[in-house]
Amino acid sequence: MGRTLWTVAWVGIALLALPAWSASPANPIGGGFTLVDQDGKVVTDRSFHGRPVLLYFGFTACPDVCPTDLARLVRIAQRVRALGGPPLKTIFVSVDPARDTPSKMKAYVSLFGPDVIGLTGTPAQIAAVTDRYHVYYQKVPYGKQGQYMMDHSTFVFLLDREGRYVDHFGRTVDEAAVAGDIAAGLGGTSPRAHAARQR
Repeated sequence: MGRTLWTVAWVGIALLALPAWSASPANPIGGGFTLVDQDGKVVTDRSFHGRPVLLYFGFTACPDVCPTDLARLVRIAQRVRALGGPPLKTIFVSVDPARDTPSKMKAYVSLFGPDVIGLTGTPAQIAAVTDRYHVYYQKVPYGKQGQYMMDHSTFVFLLDREGRYVDHFGRTVDEAAVAGDIAAGLGGTSPRAHAARQR
């Protein structure tokens, strides 16, 4: 696991240095998608319009990073509500569709509360949505033949009520600061606040 965690961290640092991470007409972040939720229902990005979203990509067999991050997102959403901000949906998109069936996603996201939605899909559907959000993921074999883990980037994407990209932030950002920004105006707009959220 040391190599896997190191790769995740390295990729996160590398992506922060890429100009593609600046949303622009030439390099937009986000967009439409079609996936399957934890109840086996086909959904699109429009299915979640009406509430802001915290969007995160990972996989259910992740031993530490994904559960830690999802628990953190639930706390951030709770902080936002306590500050008088809008109710948020947390959406967890699998980067391991071969193993993450709807039933497995349902059992997993239920551990984090009713406002966490699990989405999976075909490999092509997952490739399409991860491409739109510039998310890195890669299968890494280990142990016995056929066993593998998934390396993946760990950014959280904030979407507005219409599903449009607002901002993204990394794992080490202060929860209270993020919640305050979201409650005040869906992520804030100052370059200084944006830069702080990328750590």
